Amino acid sequence: MIWLIGNAGMLGKAVERLLIARALPHVASDKDVDICSPDAIAEFAADRPVDWIINCAAYTAVDKAESEETLALRINAEGPENLAAFAETHNAWLLHISTDYVFDGDKIAPYTEKDHPNPRSAYGRTKVQGERLVQAATARHLIIRTSWLYGHGGPNFVQTMLRLFEERDEIGVVNDQHGSPTYARDLAKAILTAVTHPTPTPGLYHFSNEQITTWFGFAEEIHRQAQDMGILKSTCAIKPITTDEYPRPAARPRNSGLDKRKIREKLGVDLRPWQDALGDYLTYLVGIKSTSGETHD
Repeated sequence: MIWLIGNAGMLGKAVERLLIARALPHVASDKDVDICSPDAIAEFAADRPVDWIINCAAYTAVDKAESEETLALRINAEGPENLAAFAETHNAWLLHISTDYVFDGDKIAPYTEKDHPNPRSAYGRTKVQGERLVQAATARHLIIRTSWLYGHGGPNFVQTMLRLFEERDEIGVVNDQHGSPTYARDLAKAILTAVTHPTPTPGLYHFSNEQITTWFGFAEEIHRQAQDMGILKSTCAIKPITTDEYPRPAARPRNSGLDKRKIREKLGVDLRPWQDALGDYLTYLVGIKSTSGETHD
């Protein structure tokens, strides 16, 4: 039995769709179960033979976390620790989602799982603490760090760009932050590959779609593909800008490229270029728009 936590979020929705499609026995929860309460966790899981816990719940308001670090710490660290303690006591496994924000972004090459975290934001600090508490609480854990997540059922960069392309003649997009976009459905597939692996190797893993770009490069590809598919009714000029020209409360890593060799080799997870994954997402949006006039899930 798989217990999916955070099924109302963008990633959780993607995971739940696949659990249903593959007829995998599971239960799901969101804010109805307070993961910061060990009693609430135990009550929900009572009489349920949980083998795996997939934790997609998180505090993800990166900029807001600068002023709400205590709340973010509860959700991103205390909650996962409680889930790990429950997993340890009940002989279950925990798969927990983390982030590229655990790194400072100073490295030139993609980050491996052996690189030392050095977050520059409150959000990143809370996620690092969550990783460490999970690792300390149970050996039966998989922690998957990801980056630049987008997909159905939640606000994301792709939908923001599509909206701005329609509203403006020109936009500026940061061109000195490097990383890899991740389609939530592809990450969900990786998660299910991991939890159905006959002999999973515990530890840290990295997952995103393949190839590195910048937010500017990502925006250009969104614009190109959206025009080719007939999603855009007008043309918008995209101007490259620097991070300094677009200041935010939370510092972003200048490089958050992730090395994914380990997840491919140890868990047999397939990877594909981010451009192909983006095409699938935009194709989905075309279908939604044609049937309902909307561009969201």
